[in-house]
Amino acid sequence: MIDALITLFSSPMMQRSLLAAIIVGVTAPIIGTYLVHRRLAMLGDGIGHISLTGVALGWLLGAVANVTPANSWAIPGAIVVSVLGAVAIELVRQSGRTSGDTALAMLFYGGIAGGVLLIGLAGGTSAQLNSYLFGSISTVRWSDISLISILGIAIIALGLGLAPALFSVTNDEDFARSTGLPVRGLSLLIAILSALTVAVAMRVVGSLLVSALMVIPVAIAQLGARSFRSTMGIAMALGVIICTCGLSLTYFVDLSPGATIVVGAIGLYAVAFTIRAVLDRVRRVRRLRQARAHNQHPEHSAP
Repeated sequence: MIDALITLFSSPMMQRSLLAAIIVGVTAPIIGTYLVHRRLAMLGDGIGHISLTGVALGWLLGAVANVTPANSWAIPGAIVVSVLGAVAIELVRQSGRTSGDTALAMLFYGGIAGGVLLIGLAGGTSAQLNSYLFGSISTVRWSDISLISILGIAIIALGLGLAPALFSVTNDEDFARSTGLPVRGLSLLIAILSALTVAVAMRVVGSLLVSALMVIPVAIAQLGARSFRSTMGIAMALGVIICTCGLSLTYFVDLSPGATIVVGAIGLYAVAFTIRAVLDRVRRVRRLRQARAHNQHPEHSAP
């Protein structure tokens, strides 16, 4: 076991992969906490779909510019298009003319269709999008780590540094507006940070599964946390544990890293939910017994 761990941590590929997984594990739950409390848990999924158009657009521009490799601009393209898509859906939501569900549906379908169309124009095939759809962490380069690190630092700095204001907007927009906070700007910031989080996590779990890392650790944390701050802290810790454990498992077993991480997260939620349900039942039974004992006490008996 010790030799296996030494081999694991001495592999340059696993060093890059683990570093990327840690960054994703920390950043995804930060933004996910705001989205879950705002009842926009599926926003990350919608942005993940539209990011495919950005990947294909970056690929097409890279092919036109004869850059090597042709997908060098794929992640930058995903960042730009994801941010534009997130801003667009937030503006549509704020306008009230179209429901958020309808706008998300358009992102879902338009994102995948645009990606397939543009990758064809770039001379590629839809199969080449698979590494971005489901993640391909083994292909992460140090240049990708640099970009992921910069985006991760920005997400952490803004997501934690502006936590009081962002929480106020997330919890009650009307109250936040009455206190003088720029609700519109802060809402746009949450959408933009969501887009950046998708770009960060794309290489680890893929655009189709990125929303799971933004939502599931938060859902697990909510089973035991008592406040917004504790929910975010627990979710961040769980995100790191889930990502690193899932990735490490795929080093020894030939499995998809993204799928393994997400399935592991769901399994952990199932275990935590079961434990919480059992504890709640035990507490209810204990309260019922105490109430019966109290009513049967001689001092509380009828004369």
